[in-house]
Amino acid sequence: MNSVMARAQAPERFDRRLIVPMILATVLNPINSSIIAVSLVPIGVAFGAPPAQTAWLVSALYLATAIGQPVVGRLVDLFGPRRLYLAGATLTGIAGVLGVFAPALWVLVVARVILGFGTCAGYPASMYLIRSESERTGRDSPAGVLTALAVAAQTIVVIGPTLGGLLIHVGGWRATFAVNIPLALVCLVVGFVRLPKTVAAREGRSTTLDLPGIALFSAMLVALLLFLMEPQVAHWYLPVIAVAAAGALVWRESRIAQPFLDVRVLGGNLPLLATYVRMLLTALVGYCYLYGFTQWLEQGRGLSATAAGLILLPMSVTAIAVSAITGRRKAIRGKLIVGGLAQIVAAALLLLMRSDAAIWLLLAAGLTMGLPQGLNSLANQNAVYYQADPARIASSAGLLRTFTYLGAIASAAAGGAFLSPGSDATGLHHLAVFMLCAASLFLALTLVDRSLKR
Repeated sequence: MNSVMARAQAPERFDRRLIVPMILATVLNPINSSIIAVSLVPIGVAFGAPPAQTAWLVSALYLATAIGQPVVGRLVDLFGPRRLYLAGATLTGIAGVLGVFAPALWVLVVARVILGFGTCAGYPASMYLIRSESERTGRDSPAGVLTALAVAAQTIVVIGPTLGGLLIHVGGWRATFAVNIPLALVCLVVGFVRLPKTVAAREGRSTTLDLPGIALFSAMLVALLLFLMEPQVAHWYLPVIAVAAAGALVWRESRIAQPFLDVRVLGGNLPLLATYVRMLLTALVGYCYLYGFTQWLEQGRGLSATAAGLILLPMSVTAIAVSAITGRRKAIRGKLIVGGLAQIVAAALLLLMRSDAAIWLLLAAGLTMGLPQGLNSLANQNAVYYQADPARIASSAGLLRTFTYLGAIASAAAGGAFLSPGSDATGLHHLAVFMLCAASLFLALTLVDRSLKR
């Protein structure tokens, strides 16, 4: 009798059965983002396509994911995670099949677009489930769950290119698409068995879907991202379209009862907006380093692709270790301050690089850059969890990923502006100054944001 009463009085705990489907779906996007890096050359050879054309395999995923994350997140907010999770897994499997049998490059680009939409359901669904479990149990969800998602994604980014090389060695470049088929099947089975059919805390809410708002948001992002990928005077009309769509989006969303993007709430939530900007700056600095420094290592320092990859390995290992060690600590502001300072130091180290730079200096820059990689993304993710409207946690989390991709694409534009084929250390130094400016802005936003102290 006493044992029964004790069980009845025991506080509810986070449902650990949800962790596996959450991690599985969360890693689908990073594995497809990283695995393509080693596939571009063999795909270009197979279809006789130049790098300018195969680059669309990367851009297509970025575009689809940047748009799809908040859109799918809003659908998760309205209809719960189960249906969107299973639909995303299905699209991922379809994209894998399409890639395996693709007869032309344009079909592969379509497959990557489908992959982008299919793989963007996992993260918003996971954030929704974490928030729902917090409401169900009446307790704050364990920080270890958010950490597990971040570490899993970071680990996949590290091993993705290696896994891609192994798959290509075994089954050719089509194997890098085929890997999505078993992953999708596992997600379907696990999601069907373990995800709740309904979430009581979300029942009874309006399921009105703002299709015009989604269309305006998509038009704004497509125009902006296309311009960032190829910023040229000849493409002046793209930012004009983006600004016009943004204005129309704000006008509409502020006047309807159930907006896709609640600009009234978002405009009044300055801490959340600051987090989005910090995430953009984090991605901008991080990807400038990842792509720009790697390009210089091969062209300016004269290292092989394999050697350049080994130079970057300490950064990835440090990022994973830092996330695992600090993830359970809920403090956000301290992590962001340390991460911001580390970004500044890493960018400053790039100013010391010369064509004969010592290996220890190259490794030191990577180790330093690993700190913000492990601290900033996780801290911003935790900030969104606490700052966002609980009723819109999935779409808010998706919007965080959108800002990540905005930073990633902007970094590609910066790399193209400052680094040219055969450029020496001068180009890297100019990129480093650009990174210093972005990193300093990141740190300033963190220091003045008093909400982070709470």
